[in-house]
Amino acid sequence: MTLIEACVGSLDESLAAFEGGAQRLELCDRLDVGGTTPSAGVIEEVKRRVRIPVSVMIRPRGGSFVHSGAELEQMRRDVDMALAHGADMLVIGVLDESGTIDAVHTRELVDRANGTPVTFHRAFDEIRDQSTALEMLIDAGIARVLTGGGPGPAIDSVDRLSELVSQSAGRIMIMAGGKVRGPNARALVERAGVREVHARCELDPMRIREIANALSFR
Repeated sequence: MTLIEACVGSLDESLAAFEGGAQRLELCDRLDVGGTTPSAGVIEEVKRRVRIPVSVMIRPRGGSFVHSGAELEQMRRDVDMALAHGADMLVIGVLDESGTIDAVHTRELVDRANGTPVTFHRAFDEIRDQSTALEMLIDAGIARVLTGGGPGPAIDSVDRLSELVSQSAGRIMIMAGGKVRGPNARALVERAGVREVHARCELDPMRIREIANALSFR
C-alpha cells in the first residue's frame, strides 16, 4: 500500500484532497513561494473538518533555506503553536551557509517536537551530496525526507530515489515528491521503491484520485 500525502494551502484544498483519497495532508500557507507556516486558525479548522493526519509546515518565509537567528526563533514558536493546535506531524528544512543540512538546528527542532514525527522537505534537493545529508538527517532524528531526487520532477530522478531508498534501509522514510501525477505515479513507485508519494491537490480531488487509481493496480 502506497500512502498519498497531499500538499494543500487552505481548508478548501484540504477538503478536496480528502475527497480525492489522500491519506495525509501537508498543510501550508503561501504555496506560491513554496509553502510557509499556516495560521493557528487554519490548522484548527482543518483538524476539525478532515479526519486524516495533518503535517504542518514550519517555515517563516519563502526563498533561501538558510535562516537567521530571529527566523529560527520564529520556527521554534511555530513548532509550539502547531503542536498546541493539533499537528500530527511537522515539516522543516534548515540548511547552513555551506549548502548542506544545518544539523544543530535540525536536531533542536526535532527535539522541540517532543516525539511528534518531523519531515525534512525539499530543501534536501538543493544539497549536492545527498548521501551524506541523508545520514545527517537520520542522526538528527528526522522521520522522513520529501525529495524528488533533485530539483525537477521526481520521475526524472527515479534512479537517484531508488539509491536513497536503498541507503535508508528502513531507518528513515523516503517520500517522493515533484510533479507526481496519475500517469507517472505507478512507474515512480515501482522503479524507485518508495512507499509514500506527495502531490499538490489545489481544488481538484481528481488530481489525488488519479494517483490513487494508478497505484491501486500495482
